[in-house]
Amino acid sequence: MRSFNFSAGPAMLPEAVMKRAQDEFLDWNNTTMSVMEMSHRSAEYLSVAHQMEADLRDVMNIPENYKVLFLHGGASLQFAGIPMNLTQAGDTVDYFDTGVWSAKAIKEAKRYVNVNIVAGGGQNPTEIPDSSEWKFSEDAKYIHICSNETITGVEFKEAQLEQVFAQGKPVIADMSSNILCREIDVSKYGMIYAGAQKNIGPAGLAIVIVREDLIGHARSDCPNLMNWKTYADNESMFNTPNTWAWYLAGLVFDWIKTSGGVKAIAEINQRKAQKLYDYIDNSGYYSNSIKVEQRSWMNVTFNLPNEDLNADFLAQTKAVGLLSLKGHKAFGGMRASIYNAMPEAGVDALIDFMQKFAQSNPV
Repeated sequence: MRSFNFSAGPAMLPEAVMKRAQDEFLDWNNTTMSVMEMSHRSAEYLSVAHQMEADLRDVMNIPENYKVLFLHGGASLQFAGIPMNLTQAGDTVDYFDTGVWSAKAIKEAKRYVNVNIVAGGGQNPTEIPDSSEWKFSEDAKYIHICSNETITGVEFKEAQLEQVFAQGKPVIADMSSNILCREIDVSKYGMIYAGAQKNIGPAGLAIVIVREDLIGHARSDCPNLMNWKTYADNESMFNTPNTWAWYLAGLVFDWIKTSGGVKAIAEINQRKAQKLYDYIDNSGYYSNSIKVEQRSWMNVTFNLPNEDLNADFLAQTKAVGLLSLKGHKAFGGMRASIYNAMPEAGVDALIDFMQKFAQSNPV
């Protein structure tokens, strides 16, 4: 029996995907080759790539006037790629500073443009400030958000997103840790980007979904491999892609389709998150510090009543197959990442363990 892996990334993959990859590992589609061994320009591999993109477009309902790019460098490379593709020297851009990943994006953008902080700041904020505190720039070329802060578990919700969209600027969203967890209207965004290693597939792949009119404006000194037009003009194959990661991502997209699509997955995700938060809030033992209205569906952070209990909690969870629950060093405590591939049974098992641990370790 496989363990339940609550890692924030690289994260667990759906078991059905792992078994299919295992079955096809040595001989994909009767080619007598592994998909890892094929030329990325062969007809066989192009069929994999084209189907992968078609399935992603299907499950996310991506409009035709958006390009889907499959890139190297993880989401972090886009921290520089975004200003290099969308701005010129001296331009101003707007960023929300809602956590560690927002701060990293801001630090990189400041190398190229003037960055206005719309709201937020400080170390590990536990909420997104009220919109009455937001300060947008009139001349901003775009507005950047991290829609879900993986480390703390703070997530933009619909009401706040609508106020961001209302500014009429291209909205750029880092969705690395909540892409595909619920339905979204892609047409409201200028560009969406995400690292694959949480809800899509293995590490080593980043996905960019970008409106076509935002492509082709890169700075003259933008390297070819950071220029979105390079990938758009070459089916993301200007150089050799991470073929194995593309293949596995394609299997995940197919799994989402056969599981009822993002809508069905979202219903499960909401149940998983709600039951875990409900237990934490009503336990009288564990606590969550994130503003209730902004709690993440994907990354549930919590604290024990005494930090001295942390090591014992982690040792015992590992012993029963509940893995990778240690919180990020920047935030401490515990973190249960319950991405799409985490079955509801995993959350039930975690809650059962937490109940027994609390009974055995009263404070």
